[in-house]
Amino acid sequence: MLNRKYLTALLTSLMVVILVLTGCSGKSSATDANQKPKTEKKQEAQPLAKKEGNSLTIAISSNLVSMDPHDTNDTLSGSIQSTMLEGLVGFDKDMKMIPVLAESYEASDDAKVFTFKLKQGIKFHDGTPFNAEAVKANIDRVANPDNKLKRYSMFALVDKAEAVDEYTFRVTLKEPFGAMLNNFAHPAARIISPEALKKYGKDVSMHPVGTGPFKFSEWDQSDHLTVEKNPDYWVKGLPKVDGIKFKPVPENGARVAMLQTGEADFIYPVPTEQAETLNGKDGIVVENKPSIVARYMSMNTTKKPFNDVKVRQAINYAINKEAFIKVVNRGYGSEMDSIIPEGLQFYSKQTPYPYNPEKAKQLLKEAGYENGFETTVWGANNSDAMKAMEFLQQQLGQVGIKVNVEPMEAGTLTDKIWSVQDAKDAEVDLYYGGWSSSTGDADWGIRPLLAGTSIPPKSYNVAYYQNEKADQLINGALQTADPEKRKEAYAEVQELIWKDAPWAYLIVEDTMAGKKNYLEGVYLLPDGSLNAKEAVIKK
Repeated sequence: MLNRKYLTALLTSLMVVILVLTGCSGKSSATDANQKPKTEKKQEAQPLAKKEGNSLTIAISSNLVSMDPHDTNDTLSGSIQSTMLEGLVGFDKDMKMIPVLAESYEASDDAKVFTFKLKQGIKFHDGTPFNAEAVKANIDRVANPDNKLKRYSMFALVDKAEAVDEYTFRVTLKEPFGAMLNNFAHPAARIISPEALKKYGKDVSMHPVGTGPFKFSEWDQSDHLTVEKNPDYWVKGLPKVDGIKFKPVPENGARVAMLQTGEADFIYPVPTEQAETLNGKDGIVVENKPSIVARYMSMNTTKKPFNDVKVRQAINYAINKEAFIKVVNRGYGSEMDSIIPEGLQFYSKQTPYPYNPEKAKQLLKEAGYENGFETTVWGANNSDAMKAMEFLQQQLGQVGIKVNVEPMEAGTLTDKIWSVQDAKDAEVDLYYGGWSSSTGDADWGIRPLLAGTSIPPKSYNVAYYQNEKADQLINGALQTADPEKRKEAYAEVQELIWKDAPWAYLIVEDTMAGKKNYLEGVYLLPDGSLNAKEAVIKK
């Protein structure tokens, strides 16, 4: 049960903000990027903070799950793995694909055969040579359903993995899949020493052995995980720090305090409400950048009234996204202008739904809901999710839609949404959630969420959205490795689904991190993952 006094105060403050933002016209202009409260780097304005030693402490928001990339589905664990384990390909700062352990790579025209030429002279931390047989051992492992690894689905299409010669690896798929190279760039495709796989088996999750700039040191699951410098790293000049301690600190205030006192050199995320007060003080620099983390509210399109596209479009017109950014995210984000964020490959910009309550009311009237209706939104029970849902409740209330807010703890929410075995049994009306595509490709931003084959429990289409034309376009984009053909198909599907509006399209969040001003080379990627390979401490 929500506190009534708190809710009343919040809704009052929301109304004040919205009135200021929208003026008298009833419409808001698109958010001006120049007006967003972007934090400015203040390294030059402050003297360098004092730092003892050449090792780092990074405070993170949650506990770590596993150091086995093939059996991990959380971004945070994958970030720590990246200091020790590497893949054939990866992503740069902007989520553009780059070769890592592969010298080069190519795909067949029919998107079924992918060939990698491997770099030579590289060894795993245990001295085992890196070669095509090592890659084959890893892909065979994750692609084997009997192993029941969490990332099996990303490699389920593998028909055959081959070591063509010592430094040529080839994988053949059961059917065309144009996004397969992006799956190889995902953390799930990082390579573990085959000798470590034999020695530890499933326990390799506690004994990661890779080719990265840092070697596994220890993992006290109640307190921290540490990695130490790999003196034999194959990239000359790296690493430049002696080691890194990753310390889970779930409480925002405690994490911030560690940065202020110097107990931590880098923290993420930084609470948005504290970003401006932290930045430029105590030798601290706060950095925020556009992400590929989209926030949306799905609508169960199989249930009345959300089976009517006019109702779904009305909801999009009824929500002031500029106000949402300012109230819920304190200005750190941008309005969604497609079904996927701009940072994903094959993104195609659409015409945003402007804030227009009168248009929303007219569409509701045309759909037969002139007097509105009552519904419920589900979401997480953390403070940010609750604030978002309460904002949506207030906005939709202005056009006659009464929304009940029902926050749930993670386990309950998972069971009620993702464990449904039959669409007709789905109780969800509205769901406030988010998604980040860690493959960097449009496929992973669309197919798991909006394809007809992705309805729970198979995947994450909690809108229960089905559109035959959209499915044809999604599948067509995967039948080829030709980027121009894929671009054309994804542009069409983005336009189609945008107009069909199975979601209320909200915002793309900013990433938020804080660091001491002597630290360089540690940064967040657009998917919210961390890269610390190039960390440097300035003296």
